[in-house]
Amino acid sequence: MPGWGTPGRWGVGLSSAAGISVSQPSDEDERRCRNFLHKFSALPCCTMAWLSTSQPAESSVGAKINAVYEVGELFELGIQLSYLLILLGLLGAGSFFVVRQVLVRRELDLSAKELQEQVRSGDASATEYFELGAVMLRRKFYPAAIKYLQQAIQKWDRDEQDLAQVSYSPVYNALGVSYKRDNKLDKAIQQFEKAVELQPGYVTAWNNLGDAYELKKDLKNALKAFEEVLLFDPNNKVARPRRDDLRQRVGMYKGVPVKTEKR
Repeated sequence: MPGWGTPGRWGVGLSSAAGISVSQPSDEDERRCRNFLHKFSALPCCTMAWLSTSQPAESSVGAKINAVYEVGELFELGIQLSYLLILLGLLGAGSFFVVRQVLVRRELDLSAKELQEQVRSGDASATEYFELGAVMLRRKFYPAAIKYLQQAIQKWDRDEQDLAQVSYSPVYNALGVSYKRDNKLDKAIQQFEKAVELQPGYVTAWNNLGDAYELKKDLKNALKAFEEVLLFDPNNKVARPRRDDLRQRVGMYKGVPVKTEKR
């Protein structure tokens, strides 16, 4: 019986009989196989190279994002600090104003107490009555201010021209302000008229007179008073805008007769 691996009697082996062709690989096949293995082995290297190059790019993007966040946080912190500084400034200004008001009030109270003691003793002069009236005016005790200012006028032993120059503000002007603050406009106007009669160049009294006339809705006389101010002080910041406004309101653009012209 022929062997399994040797040709039989018909010169055909078992493999041939089974229909399977067995042959040796050619050089071309070996070359293709080597190229395939080489490409497959190179794939992980390419992948690692791509990953290694993508990591710095991602790091750069992350750094930029972090920088943007840091800038945003610094900007927000700056805004918060600005608000805090503004708040502290407002609190400081408010505290200063309150403290100043308290100190002024305390000073006025002490002055009023001292002057009232002199008045009660009967030794007060006209000047001290005037000072006490001025203190009461600043404290907004208008009836008391009117009382002491009237007593100052009664006790003044000089002529009225000197009376208009008493202390830092004329007594008639102070009395007129007290009446005006107490809503007694007619009496206020009388006092302001007296003040400017004694001292024609007294622009403060003229301004007060114009304001009192305007409050009384007497626009023409108010305009005359402010025109008078500008004769003595052409750049007066109180009278000029008031004069211009009143000119429009009463329909006068060429000026009005003023009391100085009559004198």
